[in-house]
Amino acid sequence: MTTDSAPRIKITYATLSNDNEDLHRGFEAAVADARTKLGWHYKNYIDGEWRDGAESFEARSPIDRDLLMGTFATATTKDVDDAVAAARAAQPAWAAIPWRERLAIVRRAAEYISDHLMPYSADMAIEVGKNRIEALGEVEESADLLRYYSQTMEDNQGYEHPMGNLGDSAVHTWSVLRPHGVFAVISPFNFPMALATGPTGAALIAGNTVVLKPSTASPLSSVNLMMAYIEAGIPKGVVNFVMGPGETVGQHLRDHPGIDGIVFTGSYEVGMNLFRGFSKAWPRPCIVEMGGKNPAIVTKHADLDEAAEGIMRSAFGFGGQKCSANSRVYVERPVHDELVRLLVEKTEKIQLGDPTVRANWLGPIIDQRAVDRHQTAVSEARRDGTVFIGGEHLTDGDLSRGYFVEPTVVGGLPASHRLFRDELFAPFTAVAAVDSLDEAITLANDNVLGLTAGVYSEDQAEVQQFLDTIQTGVLYVNRRAGATTGAWPGIQAFGGWKGSGSTGKAGLSMYYVAQFMREQSRTIVD
Repeated sequence: MTTDSAPRIKITYATLSNDNEDLHRGFEAAVADARTKLGWHYKNYIDGEWRDGAESFEARSPIDRDLLMGTFATATTKDVDDAVAAARAAQPAWAAIPWRERLAIVRRAAEYISDHLMPYSADMAIEVGKNRIEALGEVEESADLLRYYSQTMEDNQGYEHPMGNLGDSAVHTWSVLRPHGVFAVISPFNFPMALATGPTGAALIAGNTVVLKPSTASPLSSVNLMMAYIEAGIPKGVVNFVMGPGETVGQHLRDHPGIDGIVFTGSYEVGMNLFRGFSKAWPRPCIVEMGGKNPAIVTKHADLDEAAEGIMRSAFGFGGQKCSANSRVYVERPVHDELVRLLVEKTEKIQLGDPTVRANWLGPIIDQRAVDRHQTAVSEARRDGTVFIGGEHLTDGDLSRGYFVEPTVVGGLPASHRLFRDELFAPFTAVAAVDSLDEAITLANDNVLGLTAGVYSEDQAEVQQFLDTIQTGVLYVNRRAGATTGAWPGIQAFGGWKGSGSTGKAGLSMYYVAQFMREQSRTIVD
């Protein structure tokens, strides 16, 4: 966790290439350093102190199962209870701190993350198998989330707004947003720092305190986040950190009477179960960010090379393990074969292997369950349609020690096939020929999920029809950098419709922090 001395360079998910040699040297030095720290032991953080567990669990790299990221303390029921109690005890004083002072602490955490861009990115690349641009981008995004959410609080003057007056000058009314209390944040493996930083940061800015539980597949990135908060001077009890399985630690947080609100990022099934059961005596805020089965639509008026590039990047970036991954494509029949040819051609050129190596764009997927899910989908595609490229589980040489599968493009399936319906979280996309844009939009909308979607067309009327009728929260038009992926704080809001999200308000936007607060009207007579 040494301070990064390389020049600060912003890398985003839309970065197509980066030839800055200082960046690459800095990253490679950080990877070498990170490998010397493999196997360390990490503890929970409760009420300002690191606390060991009665038991621990291992986290191993999907690149190579022999790489032990570390051992991590498993929180007990008492640990969770103590974390919630600490958060409850600290919350009134934290909320009473003037909001500008809270922002100063959060902004210091953002600077700490940026100062540790290289070591944090190296840890993440080994921990979950991201390539360097993806890992650098996520760490940079994490810092920018804290900066942007702080800015939205500032722009809204701490969410204290004067209201109107019916003519009596002695009467003054304000609308004030106030914190709920204690938020639990349950974060996923695929964006192990950003999807912990965004919710915890927004909750803190709003005046809440937090108990964070990361995925057991990627706890180290959350340990690094905790170091940023601690070094920024967060008071004890304001941010607490507990690790362990979702079935025990996560479930206890969900059921805990001391939790006033919860943020969960994960699958539709788990998220909906949480949403249905979280509220008890009264409705409690439940910000559930679920998956996507994200379509790209390609019309006969599209730039097909641009479309194929954007689809390839969004379908296979980080092994399709993004809730915004482009996992289905609807293309007008006259250009279907040419689009598939171009997509296959681009997929063939993907360099796959250890993602800490500069030449490799695609790394492993997260675990054996993900491999099994990919292989089941491939078997179904071979049975019911055509595999245009890919499909293999790679087990030659060094790849045998990790979870590597080929990026896969399939087609020739009925539009009703489950491969067009179910989220796979793997490098897999299905292509279907359609007879019109109307048919493509109808098929795209025929899903319980509605996170992201993209269209490729040079016809402005077609683009406007897409924008007006598609039922997803994040839209992209003619985007070579990614058909359905690549949002950034303050640049693209990121939130789902239908079964992809619970609030109708997005992350990365000016509306996010307000979701961690509740409105109070104050009428005062002089």
